[in-house]
Formats: sequence, C-alpha cells, structure tokens
Amino acid sequence: MLFTQLDIQPTILQALGKMGYDDMTPIQEMAIPPILAGHDVMGMAETGSGKTGACGIPLVQRIDPDQNVIQALILVPTRELASQYVEELGHIAQDTEVVPFAVFGGVKMSLQQAKLRHKVHILVATPGRLLDFIWNTDLNLSHIRTLVLDEADEMLKMGFIDDVELIMSCLAHDHQTLLFSATMPQAIERLARSHLKSPVRIELNGTQKAPASLQHHFQHTGRNRMPALIDYLRNENIQQSIIFCNSRHQGGQLHTALRGTFTSLAFIHGGLEQSQRALIFERFRRKEIQFMVATDVAARGLDFRHVSHVINYDTPLSHETYTHRTGRAGRMGRTGIAMTLVTDRDLQNLKRLLRVNGIDPVWRGRAPELAPSSKSHEAVKRKRVSRRNTSRGRSRRATPIMT
Repeated sequence: MLFTQLDIQPTILQALGKMGYDDMTPIQEMAIPPILAGHDVMGMAETGSGKTGACGIPLVQRIDPDQNVIQALILVPTRELASQYVEELGHIAQDTEVVPFAVFGGVKMSLQQAKLRHKVHILVATPGRLLDFIWNTDLNLSHIRTLVLDEADEMLKMGFIDDVELIMSCLAHDHQTLLFSATMPQAIERLARSHLKSPVRIELNGTQKAPASLQHHFQHTGRNRMPALIDYLRNENIQQSIIFCNSRHQGGQLHTALRGTFTSLAFIHGGLEQSQRALIFERFRRKEIQFMVATDVAARGLDFRHVSHVINYDTPLSHETYTHRTGRAGRMGRTGIAMTLVTDRDLQNLKRLLRVNGIDPVWRGRAPELAPSSKSHEAVKRKRVSRRNTSRGRSRRATPIMT
C-alpha cells in the first residue's frame, strides 16, 4: 500500500517523498489508519519493521500547530533512541509547523526547559528525565492527546516500568495510548490491559523474531575467535558492521586487538559521555566508521541504515538479546547478515536460541554437534537429585530408632 493512499496532509506526503518513503511496511499499513481514527493500538512487530514511522506519521498529522502546547508524549528507554525518534519526527514534519523535541539525561535541564517554554508540540522523553521535569518544573501535560510507549519491553528490562506507571497516572484526562514492542512479556500485557481502552491489536511475524531479509550465519571457532573474526572482516564484503560484545571489558580488549589491523574502527559503550556517544553514532551514520565494536547500548531501536553485517563476537546471553542485536541489519526490508562466532562453551545454549528465535542457521565451515539446551540439562539434574533424595528418604524410614 502506498502512503499516497492514506488521508494525510499534502505537506506530510511531500516530506515522505523527500525521505524516499513510497510503500508502507506491514506495521505501518496496519497501524496508521486506526491511529488516525483515534483508537488505542497495541503493536508487536519485528525489530526494524518501521514502527517509528507507523507512530510518527499519524502523530504529526493529528497535531494542531496553532496550539502552543505539548499534544503528544513519546516515552522511550534510551537517550540514543530519543534523539533518533525526534530526528525522524523532524523529517516527517519538515514541511509543517509541528515542532518535536526530546528531553533526556546528560543535558542541562535549564536548556531543555527553555525550549519547552518556547514551543514544543511532540515531546520525546526518557522516563527518568521526564519525572525530573514533572517534580521540579511547571511542565504542563494536560493537553496531551496521545501517549506513546515505544520499546516497552526494553523499558521493562531496564527497570523503568514503575516510572512509566507513575507518568501514566499523571495523565488523568482522556487520551489515546499507543504501545509498541518487539516482544510482549506478561508485565507488558498487564500494563496494556490496565491502561489501553479496547486497543487494536497488531501482531506481525509472531513466530519470526528477526527481519525476514536477514540471513543468520554461524561459525564454530573452538576456543580462539580472534583469527576467525579478522579473517571474516578482511574477506567478507562488509559495507558497515556492528561487532557486539557482552561486556565493556571484553569490548575494550577486542577494540584494542583490532586497532592494529583496521583503522576505520570505533568502540561504543555505556560508560562514555553522552556527547561522545552521540558523536560516534553520527560518524557511523555518515559512514565515516566501518566497524563499530559495541556493548548492548547499541542493540535496541537504533536505525543504522548502512549496516550490512551484525557480528556477535560474544554469543548473546539470551534469545531476546540476539533478536535486538541482529535487528540492526536487515531493517525495513533491506538485506543483511548476522554472523555469530560460536565457541565450545556456547554450544550448550545455542540449540535453544535457534529454536526459540525460529532460525534456520547457515554454518560457515563445519557445523558442530549441538549440545542439549541448558534447560534440558537442568531438568535431568533435578530429576537425579530427586531420585537420590527419595532413595535417602526410604533408607531413613527403614532404619530402626534406637532408644
């Protein structure tokens, strides 16, 4: 379906044309009409499916720019996602008078407050910084017509749900609520049941947790992954790649080891100042950096359009983390490759990751014999312990008591 088939303003259609947006993605096709109609929406779709546009386009459409008040509030889990969200809204609203703005930690509140007092129609915020404004300023949320919770599962994972509940309780007036998430844990389901009114429920690719255009490659490296990684980076046709590690320490070691071989390289992690992280992300978007070593600070929601390969140097600790990391490639229908380097100790959990994520693996080199999942191993272990305890119990009961 084309965007021109929607009943939206010519100025927005003009902006979408400048952005190269012609055809809607499935989530956009299913979500935009009910949002425009004022319904609550609960949307679950694969990462990289176009959820930001699905929300942002109807939001810009429904804003009255003549009212100098905040009319839409979007909650996101991270600073980087807030910056990206407001940038996308800015592109959509470029030919209108709608003003989006983001508030998050790491920036002086006084500077953000000055902008809020001037003119803001759509406010994008992280939960903690928004609560700072609610408690310490005269921020007026009484004119909000639409509340958006984006990356709701990540806000749950990061411990923000209590903050989100508190913010939602501050919006006592009638309003539209939109909830978007890549996965739908029980806590998010409960949140939706409590705050959404007869929502239009959209679930796409429920059995496929990663983009359909993404190929999942794996290589069994044994104990030493470094030679395999260097060989892959040298010989694979990589436009841009994010190389994920499970910890800042591991990422620092990898970055140091790769600097001697590759020059177009950076390392991004949560310990950097916000300004440093923003600069690295911007350079990466401008393709000034080819390889970016990263911890999971870069794994959620961020849209790096030129990423052709995601490489898991460390195998992710959960199947959800695998989904969100690998979703940095293959976004919006573009092709991409996710390469995971598998050590001997990773084999035990890999079988479950493949099953839960519905992945048909492509092995580079010889495929290993996958071990039983850790869950199966623990079940067997518990069964053995139970048998031993039962046997001991019988022995104790059979022993006469001496008086």
